[in-house]
Amino acid sequence: MIDVDADAPAARMDGRAARAERTRGAIVEAHLALIDEGDLKPTGERIAERAGVSLRTLWTNFKDMETLYAATGQRVRERQEAQFRPIPPEWPLGRRIAEFCAQRVEMLEVLAPTARAAALREPFSPQLRRNRGGAIARARGELELVFGPELTQVGEGRERLLDALTVASTWAAWSMMRDAMGLDVEAARAILTRTVGALLVDAIAASLR
Repeated sequence: MIDVDADAPAARMDGRAARAERTRGAIVEAHLALIDEGDLKPTGERIAERAGVSLRTLWTNFKDMETLYAATGQRVRERQEAQFRPIPPEWPLGRRIAEFCAQRVEMLEVLAPTARAAALREPFSPQLRRNRGGAIARARGELELVFGPELTQVGEGRERLLDALTVASTWAAWSMMRDAMGLDVEAARAILTRTVGALLVDAIAASLR
């Protein structure tokens, strides 16, 4: 005889897990939506209201703001990764510079609202500092892939060049151009492209002397 209820507990568990995941996703999206709209310090109450859940439900799914920052950071990474296009290192240098900078601009603009919000709370949040460190590490890894031939060519100057490229193409420099200097996206992109190109050409020239 077949026990038709044998799988019922597992099905109920799967259903609860799926609902919990949807709830967590709604909370994260509500958090990001508020930030995207200019609310750079959304409270738990506002996040819960936007997500359509109770404050108790929010804190049941996220034990504190630090765990919410971790989930939000992951969602921002997913947004950025959706725009990523591999850049073959065998392409001519000029083409790689142009494509890399175009992609970085797209990703930095996606990051912009959450980066501005994080700057307000980062001094008090280990998780936000970890989020920023992860973003820098990913940018550094991408630079190593795209400009691997040039980094190899400069020999002992490799790490210094990689450091300089990382500084030029991450949020701090982009914020300087967009927020402090008030440049539009195209003007800032042109400066980024010129800076990355100059760093690479100068390092290559120095290695040949």
